Formats: sequence, C-alpha cells, structure tokens
Amino acid sequence: MERGSATAADTRAETRTGTGEGMGEEPGSDANSQDTLDLRLPDEVIATFTEAVQGDEADGPAGRAGATANGAEAPSAVGARIPADRYGDSYGDRHGDAHADMHGAAHARTQRITQPMPADLAAFADDDLLDHIADWGPTSTPAGVFRLVPVRIQRDLPLISRWMNDPAVAAFWELDGPDTVTEAHLRPQIEGDGRSVPCLGVLDGAPMSYWEIYRADLDPVARYYPARPHDTGVHLLIGGVAHRGRGLGTALLRAVADLVLGHRPPCTRVIAEPDLRNVPSVAAFLNAGFRFSAEVDLPGKRAALMVRDRDPGDPR
Repeated sequence: MERGSATAADTRAETRTGTGEGMGEEPGSDANSQDTLDLRLPDEVIATFTEAVQGDEADGPAGRAGATANGAEAPSAVGARIPADRYGDSYGDRHGDAHADMHGAAHARTQRITQPMPADLAAFADDDLLDHIADWGPTSTPAGVFRLVPVRIQRDLPLISRWMNDPAVAAFWELDGPDTVTEAHLRPQIEGDGRSVPCLGVLDGAPMSYWEIYRADLDPVARYYPARPHDTGVHLLIGGVAHRGRGLGTALLRAVADLVLGHRPPCTRVIAEPDLRNVPSVAAFLNAGFRFSAEVDLPGKRAALMVRDRDPGDPR
C-alpha cells in the first residue's frame, strides 16, 4: 500500500510500473496527454466502471487508495456532524487562522495575518511549493461552500484519527490505532518542506473529509510516469458515513482540481492514484473530469493513474 504523499523520498513507499513499457507518446495524442500512458483496460473492467459512473453512488470513503464498496458499514460516530461549539469558529477569521468566513466570502481569498502563526502551520508560511493552500479561499459546489484548511495537529488530530479508525477507511489507509499512529503520518508533512500539505475539507463550515495535496513531480511516483514540472497530486478520504455514497466525492474532486489549476498557474495536470480494484473511486474521478492514463503497481495495490488536464483554452 502506498503510505500517503511524500514529504521526502523516504517517507513514502516507492512505486513501480507493472511492465516498464509503453512510456512513449501515443499516436494521435494531444498536447495534454502526450506525456502520459493511455493503456486500455480490459473490456469487462471498463464496463464495470461505466456502470458505476451511471449509478447514484460513485464515491466512497477512501479516495487515496480508492473507495470501498458502496454501503460499507462504519461506526456511527464517524459520520456525526462536528458540534458547532468545537469547530464552528476554528475555521473562521476570529481565531486568526487566515481562513475567510465560509458564508460571507464564497469566492474571496483570505487576508494574510500579521500575528504569529501556530507552530504546526509555520512550515507553510514561507513556502510556495504548493502556492499557499491556506490562501486559496472557499469555492461554491453543488453540495455547498467548500474549502481546504491545512491541518493543525492540536485541533484536528482526534477527528482525523477517528476517521482513520473507521474499518472502511483503515482497509486502505492502514492508519488505524491510537492517535499517535495518525500523528506520525501527519507530522512529517506538516513539518516538511511543503511538498505535501494535509488538509481538512470543510463543507458549509463543517469538516467532513481529509485531503493530501502534494507535488507529484517531487514525489517518488514521478520516477514511474512521465511527470511534468508542477504536476499536483490529490488523495481523498470522505470521513463521515452520511457524506458517502451520494456523489459528493465527485463534486469535491472536481472542485479541488479546479482550485489546484486555478491557484497554481504553472500546474497543467492534477494526478491521482486510486486503487484499481475500487471501482466507485475510479468512477468518481472519471465523473470529476479525470481520465484514466495508466495502471501503476504500488506496494500493496495496483493503482489507476488518473489525470485531470488543464483546459487547452485556459490562458494560464
């Protein structure tokens, strides 16, 4: 299994391609796709993806390694809405976290603050490897107002650890256990050089998903596909049971890909690597505008390399 996004080469398991062949340009490929593999899946697998895309439940809880089968049971506590008195203000301006009000500034960029930043956010302050995700601001989606909020250990560890202990999530992320297990996964990213940023996905003011936005071109996975400078990768975990199985993953994947491409002008592609066995996850990426590019063997899984290209008409 692939262990998260790389904060350094030794914090993530190395990947390998299955055949090592076919890395050249496909005949007839356009400028956006010429650097990636476009291998054909078996017809029966394509048919399965198509059925899932056409269904009502195209997403699941474990988007990094892929979603579980629809209808997987998980502890009810994982799906509970976070009480407002615990999280209601912590993502707004009142606590100086440089996060805009969710309802009053749907498309506004957050204002930088002058007071000292918490220690576990300091790694992001002077780094532009991912163009200051904390400043990307909220965006409107069909499901509500959504934003990415960089993780703070003290505030967010209990929630993320609870999600990781959901059996449906643990099967793919393998981070179940005490909070220290999740902390050991988060802290190297937070204290690293900024090439991987763990975030909470906050929908209408409530944290409901976990994301890792990472520089795929600086990750070991770049050794095994024709990476371009500034390729940006995404991992997704839908935390709450109530948010699963109703197409929400597709809507948020599209929104996050738009955020990446909108705030990172040098980036021409968004990359993802869901588990090929997890058809609902691959279907969610397809529905979100990603294309299947290749199969890649990762330790513990065979992944579908998914690519969302920048629109050729986008002037950035």
